[in-house]
Amino acid sequence: MLTLLNLLSAVALLVWGTHIVRTGIMRVYGADLRRVLSRSVEKKPMAFLAGIGVTALVQSSNATTLLVTSFVAQNLVSLTPALVVVLGADVGTAIMARILTFDLSWLSPLFILFGVIAFLSRKQMRIGQLGRASIGLGLILLALQLIVAAARPITQAAGVHVLFATLTGDVMLDALIGAVFAIISYSSLAAVLITATLTATGVISFKVALCLVIGANLGSGLLAMINASGSNAAGKRVALGSLLFKLIGCVAILPFVNPIADILDKLPVHDEELVIFFHVFYNLIRCLVMVPFAEPMARLCHRMISDDTEIDARLKPKHLDSSALDTPALALVNAARETLRIGDVVEQMVETFSKVVHGDLREERAVRRLDDDVDVLYTAIKLYLARMPKEDLPEEDSRRWAEIIEMALNLEQAGDIIERMSADVADKALAARRAFSPEGLEELETLQEQVLNNLRLSLSVFLSHDVASAKRLRRAKHRFRILIRRFSHAHVERLHQQNVQSIETSSLHLGLLGDMKRLNSLFCAVAYTVLEQPDDDRDDE
Repeated sequence: MLTLLNLLSAVALLVWGTHIVRTGIMRVYGADLRRVLSRSVEKKPMAFLAGIGVTALVQSSNATTLLVTSFVAQNLVSLTPALVVVLGADVGTAIMARILTFDLSWLSPLFILFGVIAFLSRKQMRIGQLGRASIGLGLILLALQLIVAAARPITQAAGVHVLFATLTGDVMLDALIGAVFAIISYSSLAAVLITATLTATGVISFKVALCLVIGANLGSGLLAMINASGSNAAGKRVALGSLLFKLIGCVAILPFVNPIADILDKLPVHDEELVIFFHVFYNLIRCLVMVPFAEPMARLCHRMISDDTEIDARLKPKHLDSSALDTPALALVNAARETLRIGDVVEQMVETFSKVVHGDLREERAVRRLDDDVDVLYTAIKLYLARMPKEDLPEEDSRRWAEIIEMALNLEQAGDIIERMSADVADKALAARRAFSPEGLEELETLQEQVLNNLRLSLSVFLSHDVASAKRLRRAKHRFRILIRRFSHAHVERLHQQNVQSIETSSLHLGLLGDMKRLNSLFCAVAYTVLEQPDDDRDDE
């Protein structure tokens, strides 16, 4: 039992090491890797090579698949080149499996030592994240040693020999067991390595080992499909295409396992080495053959998975890509884009509120629906940013994180204020059949127009961090306050002149002036955030 636990912990360490390498590399080079992928999809050879290269860096074909899936889900890349990249990723992970089986045990302590020193001393800098990746590489090499060491005692147990003795004939059954093995270990690499160890100790025959390797590749496709279950229809198509490619390769080669095993068995190479080489060349040949069929496969996936039906697209965040959370710079850009969507909805609310003021009672319901959309988007952004590892963020990214939260919160509060203003107008004016005086209505229109202009300028400042625009927004805030004061005095003057309409709507009118003042302050707050930044940051921008 202890030996089995050692094996399972070694596999878990391998998976964890792969995760650490992926997150470390993505936090340093994630934006560059995405740029490479996005620029390489125009031509199939470049897309294939990009898939190999990115997978070699992040040590995981699943990570590359997630990157490509996020592109497809956001309509940045079409499905056909994405499937080509995924095929390249399968080759990349097979090549890395071969490299990692070399005797690199002496590198493990060096990688871990360097990584710990770099990560603890410079956690929020690029060298710290490279140290994180170095720790992951060291753990991967250490895990491979532990897997081999833990598997050998298991292979000597009589019960294990009896168990694996059943894997001697049915190639389909053996392949399915290999797929289950890869899913349980959450790593086709671990499944292939353990299969090689079982072959070296004579527990399973060479033919069975080949079936298990083929099944392990199929299992990795099933894992990708499971991981994509929470994605939209476009993302699911990428995983489905990858799975179908692997299923086709599995069905095509299984009938020829016996002659292939006989031919390879005659080569003057150890069986465990042959298992690894077969894994590499099987993926290489399979993927090269499948590349020309990427477009027909894309059409098939489109037919098998229909587009998502959305009642209202605004109710669902569009830019909060979970796979970008390991790359803080990209995740912050995604959150900022979603915050701009809140700004667009708030702008709609202001324009719709103007119709309510002019007597359209039905538009008050539209304002409430728009405020619900604002709440949905704000909650999604808040939860998205909460999932980011804020303690590891560089200082600049940490400030941007706080800016996005503050901007989203201000816009959410603005939505609540507009909803309340609309309800007040509907209840106190329209329902009571009271109307604003022509002068008061003109003043409210002027303020609404100015609020809209300041909202648009604030969104521009939030996105660009332009100091000149921030100063212009600050000046606009002061002018708006002066305008509010002037209109308040004008309203009091109308009361003094016994204007009946002004008297009837006085409390509502003054309340709207105060609400608009608060709205304008919320929109203009971003100007002070930009202007209070250190001079060095402004120079960088």
